Amino acid sequence: MNLFTPLNIKNKKLKNRVVLPPLVRFSMVEKDGLVTESLLEWYKDVAEGGAGLIIVEASCVAEDGKLRDNQIGIWEDSFIEGLSKIAAIGKKYEVPMLIQIHHAGFKEKVAEVPEELLDQILNQFVEAFKRAKKAGFDGVEIHGAHTYLISQLNSRIWNLRTDKYGGSLEKRMFFTEELIRRTKKLFNDDFILGYRMGGNEPELEDGIKIAKYLEKLGVDLIHVSSGVPNPEKKQEIKIDLPDDFPFDWVVYLGVEIKKHVNIPVIGVRNIKTEEQASFLIENEMLDLVAIGRGMIARPNWVEFAKKEYFKRTGKMVD
Repeated sequence: MNLFTPLNIKNKKLKNRVVLPPLVRFSMVEKDGLVTESLLEWYKDVAEGGAGLIIVEASCVAEDGKLRDNQIGIWEDSFIEGLSKIAAIGKKYEVPMLIQIHHAGFKEKVAEVPEELLDQILNQFVEAFKRAKKAGFDGVEIHGAHTYLISQLNSRIWNLRTDKYGGSLEKRMFFTEELIRRTKKLFNDDFILGYRMGGNEPELEDGIKIAKYLEKLGVDLIHVSSGVPNPEKKQEIKIDLPDDFPFDWVVYLGVEIKKHVNIPVIGVRNIKTEEQASFLIENEMLDLVAIGRGMIARPNWVEFAKKEYFKRTGKMVD
């Protein structure tokens, strides 16, 4: 197995193990949240460049839930037309595309949010899932990382609620579980459920528990990133990292979580070179690697990586 070995997730075939993560291209989106021609050109370049899987950037379920003004929306049916143009690019180049569904949330004040408002946002997520399928995507990725709404709810540091949305791990994940239950009919062998989770929520041990619970709920694909960190850890590295681990600490979270689940795991953060990505795949440390900044610099990163792989190993790949 190498970086260019195909992988099947349900009925969808990924031609390699390289993922475009959901990079929010703020400069390509206006305040109306509509898909622009420059955004379409960006996704065309990456799809044409040979990525195995594209995760389209965070699309917001509510106009008042944006992380910034210029973020694509999915809170109304009027967005479907533009989003369908992105999905069509994936079909044209035979690259499966998920779209990330997002709400920025309330940070540490999530414990004070009225239950009725969370009920409303849950409904908005359900409707966003339906729009994603109507637009023609191959699945959705729930954004449960980076201290946004679902990460806030998952966090035992910030979610001190005493209603149905807080308490034990299972109760803190009620929002996710209910969302999956209410959208179950949308998912079949042609529609993938992904989840971007915080591997430190606030510690790795919490991330492992969350990942195992997500697998139990029926999630098809886990994308491990960062969550609400332990406030006692002020340094850049938010977990205890072995001295000999040669990658970023967020990659370490993914590598460790993969050991505890059977579904595919995407690792992300500062994976830049073909040699780095290949090492992680060939040693079965991850199932997929996300190349973010490298794709911005070179949308045909995969084609370039094939040449680097040949120079390094003498082996040709399709």
